[in-house]
This record gives sequence, structure tokens and C-alpha cells, in this order.
Amino acid sequence: MTAAIIVAAGQGKRMGPGVDKLFLEVAGRPVVAHTWGRLDQADCLDEVVLVVRAGQEEAFHALASRWRFRKPYRLALGGAERQDSVWNGLLALSAQCEVVAIQDGARPCSPPELLAATIAEARAAGAAVAAQRVTDTIKESADATWVTRHLDRARLWAVQTPQTFRVEVIRRALTAVRERGLRVTDDTAACELIGQPVRLVESPSPNPKVTNPSDLPWVELLLGQEPAAQAAQGQGEPRASR
Repeated sequence: MTAAIIVAAGQGKRMGPGVDKLFLEVAGRPVVAHTWGRLDQADCLDEVVLVVRAGQEEAFHALASRWRFRKPYRLALGGAERQDSVWNGLLALSAQCEVVAIQDGARPCSPPELLAATIAEARAAGAAVAAQRVTDTIKESADATWVTRHLDRARLWAVQTPQTFRVEVIRRALTAVRERGLRVTDDTAACELIGQPVRLVESPSPNPKVTNPSDLPWVELLLGQEPAAQAAQGQGEPRASR
């Protein structure tokens, strides 16, 4: 059995005060509805867990009904940090789940073939992450004022989501993080802590995350290029488990 966890409990402070980026409408529906809809249509997934902020449960149930998502889903409450939210999502998985893809709620353009590829690689290797090659020249600065050194971009990758794991691997990795009192902002960093190799899966197309207001026009353009996929997300009757 394979599942996805959508991490949708963040505050999104860089969008400005009082703005919930996940519910901003782009290309005809809220950002998180695009993200959820892609996973709902994925044949390689059996269920979806959404990690949400307390008090937003009914808003997410309403999304499922409004956009007729058909795959079984359940909600979990977010934690103090992202790693705590992921942990709560893992606790909410079905006992039969063997592989889990962890997806940012604010990353609505992830192509379905990328999800399928990370699942296949994680099943074989234990852990896999969507990534793109760095194309800009990268410099390191020790004080945010002067260049400290030049980095070889040929060896650099920008990691994204989905980040996909055998369930026993990510549970063991996050247990190590929690036992040591560490903070990680990336799930694969927890794997590095326990020596678990992580396979890079190159994204075939843009896969941006909505972080700042300037991201919205680019995301809208990308989503607007997929009218058939958008229409397909609205088909069917809602079938969701609470």
C-alpha cells in the first residue's frame, strides 16, 4: 500500500500578515486543491493524509467535497515544526502502508510521472527525492556580506517534493531526529542522520513552491497550461474517510 502525506500546516509568513497561501486561488482553485487533486488522480497512491492546522479541519473537508476528490483521505494535526507535522502524518497512515510520499501543500505543479518515479526508487532504495540541477552560479558567504568561496554547480541539486520513503525508513530517521533534539527542515536530512542513502530523481518540468507573492504568476502560468488535467480533477463523486 502506498500513501501521500500533504504537509499543509505551515503559517506561510512570507506571503504577508493574514494571508493563507494554501487557500489563495490560482488557475481557478485554491493552491492546496491543485496539490491534492494531482495526488487524488495518481494511480500509484492508495490514500492521502493531510496535516493541517487546528481549526481548519472543516475547510479541508469542504475542499474534498467541492472538488470531488475520490481517494480515501484522513486529517492529522500539525506540530510545532515541519518535522513534527510529518511525524503526525506518519502516525495517521494505515497500518498496511509500505511507501509514503511527502508533499508540500504549496507545491501544486508536481508532475504525476515524478511522483511515480520517486515511489519506484524509494521502494527499491529506501528513500528518493525530487530534485533539479542548479543552473545558477552559486557562492557561499560566511557573513552574508562577502563571498567566502565558489561552489561547483555541477555537483549541486535543488531538492523539492515529493520526498518518498519506505515507511519504516522515514519513521526510523525521524525517531533519531526526535531522540537527539535536532531540527531539520527537509525529510531527507533525517535520512542522512542515520546513514540512509537517498536517490535523486530529476524533475522533468518546473515544480515550484508558492512561497512569496511573486511565485503566483509563474505557478498560474504553469497550471493554466494543463486544462485537461484541471478538468479531470473535478470529475467523480466525493468519497472520503474522516
